[in-house]
Amino acid sequence: MTLNIRNFSIIAHVDHGKSTLADRMLELTGTIEPRLMQEQVLDQMDLERERGITIKMQPVRMIWKYYPEARNPKSEIRNKSQIPNSNQETNFEFRAPNFEFSDSEYILNLIDTPGHVDFAYEVSRALSAVEGVVLLVDATQGVEAQTLSVLSVARELGLVIIPVVSKIDAPNARVSDMQSEIALLLGCAEEDVLLTSGKTGQGVKELLDSIIKRVPSPKSQGDKTQALVFDFRYSDHRGVIIYARVFGGHVAKGDTLRFSAAHTDFTALEVGVLRPEEFPRATLNEGEIGYIVTGIKKPGIASVGDTIIAARGGAEPLPGYRSPTPVIWASVYPESQDDLITVRQSLERLRLSDSSLSYEEESSGVMGKGFRCGFLGMLHLEIVIERLRREFGLSLVVTTPTTVYEITRGGGIVEEIYAPARFPDDGGVTNVREMWAKIAVISPGELVGALSRILYEHEAVIGNTETLPDGKVTLHAEMPLRELMRGFFDRLKSVSSGYASLSYELAGLRDADVVRLDVLVAEEAVPAFARIVSRRRMQEEAESLVEKLQKLLPRQMFELKIQAKVGGRIIASRRISAMRKDVTGYLYGGDITRKMKLLEKQKKGKKKMLARGKVDIPHEVFLKVIRGSSE
Repeated sequence: MTLNIRNFSIIAHVDHGKSTLADRMLELTGTIEPRLMQEQVLDQMDLERERGITIKMQPVRMIWKYYPEARNPKSEIRNKSQIPNSNQETNFEFRAPNFEFSDSEYILNLIDTPGHVDFAYEVSRALSAVEGVVLLVDATQGVEAQTLSVLSVARELGLVIIPVVSKIDAPNARVSDMQSEIALLLGCAEEDVLLTSGKTGQGVKELLDSIIKRVPSPKSQGDKTQALVFDFRYSDHRGVIIYARVFGGHVAKGDTLRFSAAHTDFTALEVGVLRPEEFPRATLNEGEIGYIVTGIKKPGIASVGDTIIAARGGAEPLPGYRSPTPVIWASVYPESQDDLITVRQSLERLRLSDSSLSYEEESSGVMGKGFRCGFLGMLHLEIVIERLRREFGLSLVVTTPTTVYEITRGGGIVEEIYAPARFPDDGGVTNVREMWAKIAVISPGELVGALSRILYEHEAVIGNTETLPDGKVTLHAEMPLRELMRGFFDRLKSVSSGYASLSYELAGLRDADVVRLDVLVAEEAVPAFARIVSRRRMQEEAESLVEKLQKLLPRQMFELKIQAKVGGRIIASRRISAMRKDVTGYLYGGDITRKMKLLEKQKKGKKKMLARGKVDIPHEVFLKVIRGSSE
């Protein structure tokens, strides 16, 4: 049976037509009934459809009849110009999942993967579950940085690469140029680069045929059960449902299995394949991709990259597993402390379907109780926060994201700090290290000067540059991860008018020249406003922060001082004048000394209030300062 199985994935940048191409494949193969067809059918979440990105992996099983000499007439497109959608009459034949096939029919297992670099590890595990990839490049935009990043992973894994140019029907498509560029990139002939249009369906059946011809069938890896977990989701009634590729043996309903990394046993309550709905089967055999219902309702057990083996006498785990490691941290507080329990339950629920999310409870004297959460990157942070707001109806305050800092104290004690308020400012630190990232920026050649300037402003060390066949330039650089989070991507898109693309990978810890910036209001430190900044930019950050607070804080009955402090030294300051009552308004005529006495008495009262007075900072001020820097 494995001879008729082809496992593959699609590599594509955002908005290069991956979801549309997948839709056409599902229609041509009759996988989905026409009445159920919709755009981006593999993107199950509303957030994915709105943003045009893939967040959760979605495997799907298709059946395709392959005739080397002649095409199957039922697979031809019969509509004159467009593939039919759910509102049009269709001529495609829906294939019921009876799982009995002729020799000319092939099982095509597609794993739809996210393309963003935040999910690089998850994508690498999904690519480990297939034998080939379709490299999809937009005929109007060309090769992008993130595409090259994922392509390098596919090459390292030794996968068969099928190059494809998409959107060939677009008015501004540069089809021949793209064919030449991809052929040069991969070292293949131009005629090996296929041409498709997800909109009209042109070239899709040739692509399906090419997948069968070029991608090898799965190889046998023994009789012992061995399955790679590349994603999972959570069901209230059935617990964690894992998506897995079976490499050895088979998985049957009722089998007692084990998570290798978590050392946890479970019973397979159900197994089956996805089309893309779940279709139960008696077994998942070697080479197949499907789902396993575990019944587990505890977070932290299932994780991407783990290996499922038999509970007794199981096989060795597959290589490449890595426990999730947060890259950035941010504090999440409910706007109302009454929602604290709901936030805790919501985070626990999300973690049942996202092992990369980590959190721990913390308390702030100003913001109340909340959670310090770890994320894979800025996009992962945005997705989790948006899901908390949409799926659980929460109103949240999210602090400025920070990276992890490794500090070495005088006695050689090494600590990891991921909250600005915990960063030491006592002079007892001998060394500070922070995470750096290697980045690659692809942009038109005329923008190199402007991009070099913003790279310098973000403390990047620029390396070599490469000129691509289409005239674009690849800039290689290294920069601190905190600078990558400080609005670098937004500035990149702004300077390049959206024509530049970015990919990055972590480059390890390096020495850092950073300091803790504290804010004092009425000479009292406010921990919620503390942040870790580069010594090079501390003056600029300090001036910006105190000026923002000067505009936001309400006036008091005494003169209010707002100060920014670094290492015991005030480096920026603003004042808000006191509210004053006209104590001489009722006087008329008479000696001037009466007015002077009243004014002097008021002055002494203001001075006493300044020495004893405290400021109650409104909650809205914290929201505006935090959101102004992170949202």
